[in-house]
Amino acid sequence: MKRITYIHAVLISALTVCFYSCKKDYGNLNGPTIEQFSGNASESQLDNLLSGTLSGMRNNLAYYLDDVGSIGREGYRFSGSEPRYVTDLLGAGTTTLTNSNFYITDPWAARYRVVKNCNLLIEAATNSTLISDAEKNGYVGFARTIKAYQLLLNLNLTYSNGIRVDVADPNHLGPFVGYDDGLTAIAALLDSAKTDLSNASVVFPLPGFEAFGDAAGLSQVNRALAARVAIYRKQWSQALTAIGESFFDLTKNFYFGVNHVFSTGAGDQLNPMFIPQNQTGEIRVAHPSYAAEIEAGDDRIGKATLRSSVASLTGLSSDRDVWVYTSSTALLPIIRNEELILIYAEASIQSADLADGVKAINVIRSGHNLPPYSRAMTKDTLITEVLNQRRYSLFFEGHRWIDMRRYDKLGYLPLDRPNDHVWVEFPIPVGEN
Repeated sequence: MKRITYIHAVLISALTVCFYSCKKDYGNLNGPTIEQFSGNASESQLDNLLSGTLSGMRNNLAYYLDDVGSIGREGYRFSGSEPRYVTDLLGAGTTTLTNSNFYITDPWAARYRVVKNCNLLIEAATNSTLISDAEKNGYVGFARTIKAYQLLLNLNLTYSNGIRVDVADPNHLGPFVGYDDGLTAIAALLDSAKTDLSNASVVFPLPGFEAFGDAAGLSQVNRALAARVAIYRKQWSQALTAIGESFFDLTKNFYFGVNHVFSTGAGDQLNPMFIPQNQTGEIRVAHPSYAAEIEAGDDRIGKATLRSSVASLTGLSSDRDVWVYTSSTALLPIIRNEELILIYAEASIQSADLADGVKAINVIRSGHNLPPYSRAMTKDTLITEVLNQRRYSLFFEGHRWIDMRRYDKLGYLPLDRPNDHVWVEFPIPVGEN
């Protein structure tokens, strides 16, 4: 098996620069043309496309995580050069989320660049006569899975404002679809990818997916993402079915899963979420409520370490750094077993199987040095417990705001200054108009 590195992504960036989902023509930029890939691509060319897709998935992730982490009051992003982290995102005074600022245009564009790459990979693999049908299915199943994941991240931001699902032809873009229809389309895309992977041969390397490097493994990743989409849709039985086909395991390490990977190699990226402890100037700190409301003895306090001095800006302050990503090459999860255990708990409780829900909750509690669950055995109380465990287990992985929104609990998020607001959604970027 060939070793493909992220350095090959330079080749792909020439094809996908600044794709917002609207039509833009930036020329060849000395890279291969789309026709060279879509005509009769070799395995090597397909692997380059795939590598560029994996690399592009990491672009502007910090903007996405700071967006959802700030609005979800997981933490603050203090920046001397960029006040909009603590004005626009926190709804300070009369500020609003605008459709032309970096916090929506940059992550939105990055995700659609990857969607464009996925569409190209699907076309190139389908048209190639140089690989077997099973190998085609492997590339296509992977591309459709990643495409669905990227669309989901953008839909998380814009919510009821929706997304474009059909962007295969930049000259004839599909319409915007609302939140429910967007989730339906994403679920269908994942199901289509699952079918592809059921009769596939995976011949390409997958950095960050090492434990899932064959068709069966990719299918498990696909079903893990399908379970996430199912709970967003409140389809509890479908979530449990998908969980059963994923890599979910009550006995396995919480961090077992798939990740974005980073390195110090030439041409590669560093983890953009890493900021050293006790930094000044550009910092990311935990919301004070994280430590104030955590249970005594919970080892997840280590995700928000005490600073040597309090950090303050525009009426906000915190004495704890976000310490989830502890080095410049730390992994950044796409989806992992701890989330799947919590999805299983939530879906079980919502399906009236409270015993299984509590069993899963206690796996999480025990794994973080906490005693077994001992509160009321009612659905509402147990769902509150699941949301609380998700808050601490998935801290700064991009879930808190979405979780509170889907349970109509945004009003429970703290407001730290008079006239701050908690936003429900981002506007559609100006480039889409």
